[in-house]
Amino acid sequence: MYTRRGDGGDTSVIGARVRKDHIRVEAYGSVDEANSFLGDAIARMVEKDAELFGDMIELLTEIQQELFDAGGDLAVVGGKRPFKVHREYVDRLEKRVDEYLSQAPSVKKFILPGGTPIASALHICRTVVRRAERRAVTLAGLEEINGEVLRYLNRLSDFFFVLARAANAREQREDILYARSGDVFRSPKEKSTVDRGC
Repeated sequence: MYTRRGDGGDTSVIGARVRKDHIRVEAYGSVDEANSFLGDAIARMVEKDAELFGDMIELLTEIQQELFDAGGDLAVVGGKRPFKVHREYVDRLEKRVDEYLSQAPSVKKFILPGGTPIASALHICRTVVRRAERRAVTLAGLEEINGEVLRYLNRLSDFFFVLARAANAREQREDILYARSGDVFRSPKEKSTVDRGC
């Protein structure tokens, strides 16, 4: 389990060795952190009601695999191997966003993160993925990366927002609106209440 090679503060990525605080390590490390929080969310679903949340458990387990792919792609320096994350990953997520969007009441205002323990865990996943996306954007400004990873992380944070709301709805827990919010989401009759550009 230990090699002692990293004791001096550097680590291996695919194609190089870099400092452990390098932005590339920050980027894929944030993806790894998101994956760990996602494992916690899945465990909460299994413990609460594996039948009620069966579809979510199956989907999130697959997303854990995809996050490993995304982290691996962010660890690649200079095209040393083919990338794993492709446009199809993003397309699948967009379909899932639309699917789970209909499972919770429409809202026009911001909501506070929280509700049930499962929804709260999914909101944590959402915010950690947003941080991973920010780290990946910084990395992309400095070095070559797989651009599909950026799009994937952007859609994934949208997906976790929608899934958290669906999880609350399944346990009949209302989302709490941010009291000082104006109307920020579009009508549910429009394409989506999720702003896929943010």
